[in-house]
Amino acid sequence: MSSNVVNQVSFLRTSREFPEELHTLAVEINKGYIDIANAVNSRTIGIFPKNRPAITGESWFITSQRQQTLRQVYTFTSAGSIPHGINFATIAGFTAIYGTIYTGTNWIPLPYVDVVNATNQISVIVNSSNIVISAGATAPTISSGFVVLEWLSNV
Repeated sequence: MSSNVVNQVSFLRTSREFPEELHTLAVEINKGYIDIANAVNSRTIGIFPKNRPAITGESWFITSQRQQTLRQVYTFTSAGSIPHGINFATIAGFTAIYGTIYTGTNWIPLPYVDVVNATNQISVIVNSSNIVISAGATAPTISSGFVVLEWLSNV
């Protein structure tokens, strides 16, 4: 394996020889525990909370130090503005803005792009205070939906 691979720490070997001598066994078990803890802590966390941010488990290296991302889900029932409560002064930027819309019949991605008719499109924009969902004049009716925001934390 190359020594330049970024995620070597996350790799957890599947077998290990344990010594019979007690002190050497304790040392090996401690090393094994550290390996497991590092592997578990570097995974992506599959928690998508609605009411408060959650750590995603992602590690970003945009600057000289590791930055983590946070994630929060926002629900809506129509186009318009949704307050997000994120202080832009405490973030380094968004890493992902995505979601889905239910029309009462179909689920469609957000943003929704119609290559045939531009007035069918639905956009999502995040400004300093709101998530803004905008639907074109002939866009599908929005019955419900959700937006997921993921951002780099400065703190």
